[in-house]
Amino acid sequence: MLKQRVETLLNAFLDSRTDLFLIELNLSESGHIRVILDGDQGVSLQDCIDASRQIEHNLNEDDDFSLEVTSAGATSPLILPRQYEKNRGRDLELTLLSGDHLTGKLIEADENKVTIVSKIREPKPLGKGKITVEKETSIPFSEIAKSTVKLNFK
Repeated sequence: MLKQRVETLLNAFLDSRTDLFLIELNLSESGHIRVILDGDQGVSLQDCIDASRQIEHNLNEDDDFSLEVTSAGATSPLILPRQYEKNRGRDLELTLLSGDHLTGKLIEADENKVTIVSKIREPKPLGKGKITVEKETSIPFSEIAKSTVKLNFK
């Protein structure tokens, strides 16, 4: 019952803020409500405050709850296709269901797959040694176990 009211209030807030979207909504048995938001241009502290107020000020005073509204962190795994789209041009680290790991620059994302460009070493066509080449790989979301944005500190 409480979760449904929170969902309704949160959806009303997100309808007015189409640049933001819900990543996760959890309600523990102890009444702790945790909302994780993301946005096309990120999520500000004010965005979290506004969402929190929308929920908190419209719930019954009789409800026993605690509320936490936060943004998806920089190291949080990407979950929704919309998150991939906003990270186009950034480096991703992907773990596939097969156990393989890939790292590459995200160049495209749609509702079904992501496409990355990776630099790999392969044998020279002629002679000995290896050369570095760029390889484009499309990966369906159904094959991705986990993906995160690779943070570069330069």
